[in-house]
Amino acid sequence: MRILLDQGTPASLRRYLQEHLVETAFERQWSSLTNGELLDAAEENGFELLVTTDQQLSHQQNLAGRQLAVLVLQSTSWPRIQTKLDEIRERIDSMNPGDYEEFPI
Repeated sequence: MRILLDQGTPASLRRYLQEHLVETAFERQWSSLTNGELLDAAEENGFELLVTTDQQLSHQQNLAGRQLAVLVLQSTSWPRIQTKLDEIRERIDSMNPGDYEEFPI
């Protein structure tokens, strides 16, 4: 699966998703894009999943009809995220196009 990590998502997460192709918004030079622009760019460039920590995304954007799945990690804290890595990987592996899920941490 091709995964995009949003600006607030710890980039260290990619080391635990080695079975996937993972890039960051920063690497793609998309850090300054608005949420809507980022979603459009991700879909246009073949990403299948956006992992973000932006808990307001679903309130700011209409996600209906999107092919991109979105996983919202409800913390930006890498130490807290590390305690849930197995569960995050399982959640990612079970997501389908257009899915939206919030993952409590």
